[in-house]
Amino acid sequence: MAMALGLYEWGLTQSYKDLPAAFYTDLTPQPVRAPVLTVLNAPLALSLRLDPAALATSNNLNLLAGNLFPASGSAIAQAYAGHQFGHFTQLGDGRALLLGELQTPDGQLVDIQLKGSGPTPYARRGDGRAALAPMLREYLISEAMHGLGIPTTRSLAVVATGEPVYRETAQPGAILTRIAASHIRVGTFEFAATQGILELKALADYAIDRHYPQARSEANPYLAFLKAVIDRQAALIARWMQVGFVHGVMNTDNMSVAGETIDYGPCAFMDRYDPATVFSSIDRQGRYAYGNQPRIAQWNLSRLAEALLPILNEDEAAALQLAQSAIGGYPGLYQSYWHTALCHKVGISNPDRNAVRLAGELLEIMWEAQGDFTGTFWQLTTGSLTDERYADWYSRWQAMIDTQPGGLEQARQLMQQANPVIIPRNRLVQEALDAAEQKGSFTRFEQLVAALQNPYDPALAKSIYAQIPDASAKPYVTYCGT
Repeated sequence: MAMALGLYEWGLTQSYKDLPAAFYTDLTPQPVRAPVLTVLNAPLALSLRLDPAALATSNNLNLLAGNLFPASGSAIAQAYAGHQFGHFTQLGDGRALLLGELQTPDGQLVDIQLKGSGPTPYARRGDGRAALAPMLREYLISEAMHGLGIPTTRSLAVVATGEPVYRETAQPGAILTRIAASHIRVGTFEFAATQGILELKALADYAIDRHYPQARSEANPYLAFLKAVIDRQAALIARWMQVGFVHGVMNTDNMSVAGETIDYGPCAFMDRYDPATVFSSIDRQGRYAYGNQPRIAQWNLSRLAEALLPILNEDEAAALQLAQSAIGGYPGLYQSYWHTALCHKVGISNPDRNAVRLAGELLEIMWEAQGDFTGTFWQLTTGSLTDERYADWYSRWQAMIDTQPGGLEQARQLMQQANPVIIPRNRLVQEALDAAEQKGSFTRFEQLVAALQNPYDPALAKSIYAQIPDASAKPYVTYCGT
């Protein structure tokens, strides 16, 4: 098929509008003064059959800035609800617009969404705009997650608006173009449950058809859907834990039923290993700390199960039993994914009880020694873990590795696949964002993004991106930038 010129010419579909009208509001993007394309993800564009050069032309730039409608129709803001830090509230796209859906070369639909495009009926008195630095952060971290092989929404472009946004101070404004399998959240189902059983069933049918068509052939498609989402989330959270990622704001409206990482706000990667690691300035109780993420995922999935109760079974007691049984399967699923990932990080292919115990002991020593999470595992991978505090563990690990088929050589191959050489180190991320925001220089940002496309490359081990932060560095703090 010939390459499309750009999003404006492509002709986006809008299947979400097949749902009842309560799920969305038609809106016109609000124009901005002087849009400038600051970052464009050319590899992603090409994978979507888009021409990167065409995306910088007038019509496409204005589309990415919210100054034009898609050629195919209207944009919409989606309605949803959610539990934010455990408290239920009605929400929606307060600063985002879904331009429509694009069909990928493999026949899948992906959402094209503008984030920071202006206020919507769900804005709750907000201005609907976004600052440049948070949009660049989402671009960088989401692309880093993609490089790590972790399911994620992705970023196609960041457009500077030429207008300030006012937070604590005036900051340059920007709009992010986000690509997602969909923007259906656990919170979307919570919203549907408040509307009625017909609306709930319509959303569930839509989500099944779009993301889990295999569930349609099951005796109870809605139960199969719930179980599939549980499985996919268990696998996703285990991958987060494997690389030390802290999402920072695991509200139910920030959990995609498609199993992608979504909504990068106060997120960051852990340096020193500590299960209590928190980066968000507002998470003072540590609800969304690194070590709490598996438990919070189960809590969020329980809210999805509650929302689905009316269509799981006509009998309330039977529906509750089905939901509880499905949720009860989460710990075992997560444990299986996490234990496999953890054992692979130490080069053990068979995650049996002894292997899991030994791998867990490494984490305990790392915690006591305030060891760097990524750096310690890479040192183990390369045979350079010489710290005396690990000596006893290392000798027992070597003995176990010697009993494996392929011995140390095969173990190192496994570890090289499981342990990234680099992650988005917080200091480097902040320096890149500051240079872009304060000086208009995107060189550091582009170089960091480029390096993070191949985080498992051993050649990066001696680069600035692999340097372990000084132990005396101040704790890193992120904010829910809007």
